[in-house]
Amino acid sequence: MGLSDGLLNPTKKAMVIDDCCNMIEGQLASKSGMNGMVLKTAFAALKGIKPGYIPYVVELILPQCFTALDPIWNEGVEKGDPIGHLSNNSSRTADALLSVTDARVKNTKRQIVRGTYEKLRGSAKKYVEEAVPDLAKVIHNYTKA
Repeated sequence: MGLSDGLLNPTKKAMVIDDCCNMIEGQLASKSGMNGMVLKTAFAALKGIKPGYIPYVVELILPQCFTALDPIWNEGVEKGDPIGHLSNNSSRTADALLSVTDARVKNTKRQIVRGTYEKLRGSAKKYVEEAVPDLAKVIHNYTKA
């Protein structure tokens, strides 16, 4: 069973999406300086597209994200520490997640989404890597027995 099968079942899906959105908000709040301001401004622009846009996008991409993370997560399960394994492989994890967002943005018709993503893509891996431990905890929260 893959992460999508377990995490996106009807009884967990809304909670997983909410926790992912809260994790993103927490990551943004922790950023400071010029880079933090740029990230927060870009995120505010995306939120301004329409009410509920961020949860909508999270719901849209989660199945592909979980599919991309399945191999790394399963390696961690086999080793007995999926949270640690995902965190210790944050570069690989970030690459897997960014491959999903890269593909989605490539096909978007919303210029504000594409433009914002393209401006931030160069530094995105660093920020995604920093978020991996929190994402791993969210995933673990819904996969533990």
